[in-house]
This record gives sequence, structure tokens and C-alpha cells, in this order.
Amino acid sequence: MPQNQESRSSGILLHITSLPSKFGVGDFGPSAFEFVDLLRQAGQSLWQILPINPPSFGNSPYSCTSAFAISPLFASPEFMIRDGFLEEGDLEPALECSPNRVQYSPALDFKISLLSKSFARFSRRVDKNEYEKFCVDNSYWLEDYCLFSVLKNYFDGRSWSEWPEDIKKRNTVEEYVGRLSELVDQEKYFQFVLFRQWVELQRYCQKRGVRIFGDVALYVNHDSADVWAHPEFFKLDQEMRPVVVAGVPPDYFSETGQKWGNPVFDWNALRENDYLWWLKRMKHNLGLFDLVRIDHFRGLLAAWEIPASDPTAVNGRWQECPGVDFISRLFKEFESIPVVAEDLGVITQDVKDAMIQFGFPGMKLLIFAFDGDILENPYAPGNHVKNCILYTGTHDCNTIRGWFDEEMSEESKVKLENIIGKKVDSATVAEEMITLAMRSIADMVILPMQDVLGLGSGARMNCPGTAENNWEWRLRQWSTGDVEKLAELTKTYGRD
Repeated sequence: MPQNQESRSSGILLHITSLPSKFGVGDFGPSAFEFVDLLRQAGQSLWQILPINPPSFGNSPYSCTSAFAISPLFASPEFMIRDGFLEEGDLEPALECSPNRVQYSPALDFKISLLSKSFARFSRRVDKNEYEKFCVDNSYWLEDYCLFSVLKNYFDGRSWSEWPEDIKKRNTVEEYVGRLSELVDQEKYFQFVLFRQWVELQRYCQKRGVRIFGDVALYVNHDSADVWAHPEFFKLDQEMRPVVVAGVPPDYFSETGQKWGNPVFDWNALRENDYLWWLKRMKHNLGLFDLVRIDHFRGLLAAWEIPASDPTAVNGRWQECPGVDFISRLFKEFESIPVVAEDLGVITQDVKDAMIQFGFPGMKLLIFAFDGDILENPYAPGNHVKNCILYTGTHDCNTIRGWFDEEMSEESKVKLENIIGKKVDSATVAEEMITLAMRSIADMVILPMQDVLGLGSGARMNCPGTAENNWEWRLRQWSTGDVEKLAELTKTYGRD
């Protein structure tokens, strides 16, 4: 494990959007601090979240307009009032929202309206030292992102590759900055408030002994500030559109593979630039989080490049990437790199070798543990290793109860019962799987909140390949009894 990891720990996977709040979506406000207190009462020392960047379309936290910025969804109105950025009357008319499901569009519109009111008040302040320092410290991404966000609205939401030629190719940036300066300043202010609130939550977690486990999507969206500002680091044509896009080849799960559509990195250009963009990205995320999961870690060693015009991933090809050279450069830059490699699916030997070389732990999922030969299955309890992160399931899986009720074969149920030595049913399977995880040799265990509560498939966070009803689940309550039960289990297996 990375040097700053403690052995035998555990935590909860719950995205911030899922927290309770009065404003349609979980945010950096009081409920986040209350959740940290509950984590400690339950004996947990890790809180894993999903990416907190601004979504570009749909609700997916893995599809964003920036690899650096924070989504306005997470702004806490309560703390903006507390800090003098808003007044109580600014919350009227109140947002009507469901406590059960996140309502992204109305929640985002409401938060932006509040931030805009706050900016109008803030712009009249004389003392802006903290804000100005933030702008200077973050200028390497903030200037481009804020202008990009303003231009997206200015050009009616069109992709930057469809903007007028002069600004598409960044020949008239200063002209547009001058013309839209107040709106750009407003966007900077939004980020100032968001990062200010995040740092407060981050410090509270540190004070309470909770490490924040963040998530970094390997690829970025084409329609993002990152690609617009640095097209030289991506494989684009003369019209600034992707020549090839990322995905994965056909496999057991899909005859046509998966075409994600993200532009592929031009690693030769990145290497010639000493990986500067990636160094800044990693420094940024290592400042935000105590531990960072790199999604699709395999893509650092080889990318499945698909012709952008192809409808499926069938005609893609593997293109080697200088992952080992890049990670070696990271180790020269940072004293410690607390990275977790997302290594699910078919993983080649070069990826395994790189993980061993750099000491990066991978992931094991108990939900995959009962398929095929139990002696050969790497996810089966008997085949776990210490240097890994063990999950019952992830945000992309069904809940354990939903899996048991709807997906698990009778043969797999027998294997599970043989391992734990007792019969299980829908009402007990989540608790038994959590106990199995806690008993594991794995150094770290992460439990989705839905499994801790024993919820069914209606509480599933995401169903890959579907566009509706994802990322919307919200936590209603974590009862004292459930908190105490998890605390006792955590203590029993030495993870407190």
C-alpha cells in the first residue's frame, strides 16, 4: 500500500449528491458534516465519493466539462448565509424537491441563481484578498474554465468545436475576456465559493480522522475546457474533432465493445511537454483527496482507439501508452502517490506488473466472487491479497440485495452459503456479505451505503448502458442501531 495507508481499515462509498438536504441534491453543507460524524461513530475511517467536477450532459459525474472545477450543485446555501454571502430572503421562492431522488436540473438552476445573487453582493465588497489569492493560485485552470463556461452560454450551448473559428482556435481569447469580463469574474467567484466550502469539509474530515477517497476519470470529455485549452494533447483533426475515441473492445459482456466517445490522449505530445498537464491534474486531485482512484487504470498502459466515425468499438485497436514512464515522472514530483488502480475486467500482464512495480492496490468485488471455479476466481475470499481495496459492490453494480433477488444464480447462492456456513435470504444477504468483506485479509474494505442499509435494486446508483434514473438515489436516514451494528462489526475484525 502507499506509505500513508494504515493496515486494516474500512469506509463507506456514498457520493455527495446522495446526502440529505433541502435543496434537491446533497452538497457541502451541514448534512455532509453530520455524515462524517456518523462515519466516526460507525468506526469508519474512509469516505469514498465520485468525481465532483461539473457534469457536461446527463447526470453522470464521469462526464464533465472540466477535470479541475467543482460543480455548482455542491454549493451549500446554509453556509453561504452563515458566511454573509447570502441572506435568508435570497432562498425564496423555496425549491420544491423530493427527499428520495436527486433532481438535477431544478437543483442546479436553483444553486446557480443563489450563487449569482451572492456574486452581486460580493462584487460590492472592498476586501477581496481571499478571493484574489484563490484566483492567482488556481489560474492554471481557472482562467480557461471560466471563459469556456461563459462562452458555452454565449454560443447557445454549442460544442466548442462548433464555435466561430477565431475563438475555437483561441486566436481571440483576450478579446472575448474583455467583452465578457463580468461574467467570467462571476464564474471565478462560483469556484471560489465551492473550493472554500470544500476545504472546510476536507479539514473537518481530517480533524475527525476520516480520509476522503476521491475518483479521477482517466479520460476527459471532448466538449470540455481541458480539450479546448490544450488541443495539442489530444488526437484531433484540423477541425478540432477527435480522430479516434476511447472505449474497450468486444468481450463477454458486449459483442460490439463499448465506444465511450472521449478523445484519446496524444501521449507523445504529453511526454514532450514533460507530462505537465497531467502533473497539474494529479497535484490538484492529491490536494483535494487523501486517496485517489484512477478509473480505467489500464488506459495508462494501452488505449483502445476507435475511429471516431465508427458506430461501435469493433474496429478499434490497442495503442501502447507510456504509463510506466508517466508514473515514474509522478514519483519524481510527489513524495507520496496514494493511488488506487481500477483494475476490474480483463487486465493484461503489463498492467499487473506496473501495479506491482509502483505498489498501487487494485480492486476486488465480492459481488463477482461466486462465478465459475471458486478456487480460480480472483474475487473469491480465499484468493484475496492484502494490498487491495475490497468492495461488496460499486456504484455501477446492483445492490447486494438486488443482486441476490434478481441476478444471482442458484449455483452461486450455494457457493456463498458453503463459504459462510449458513443459509442466506434476501433480508440477510447484505449483512452476511459485509461480514465476509470485513473478515477478509484485504487491507481496506469499502461498503456502498445501500449495502450497509440492506436496500434492494430500487436504491441502485447506476446501471451502465442505460440513460434514465441513474445517479439519483438519496440517503434518507442512517439509524443509530445500524451505526452501532457496523461499529461493532468493524471493531470485531480489527478495522476500527
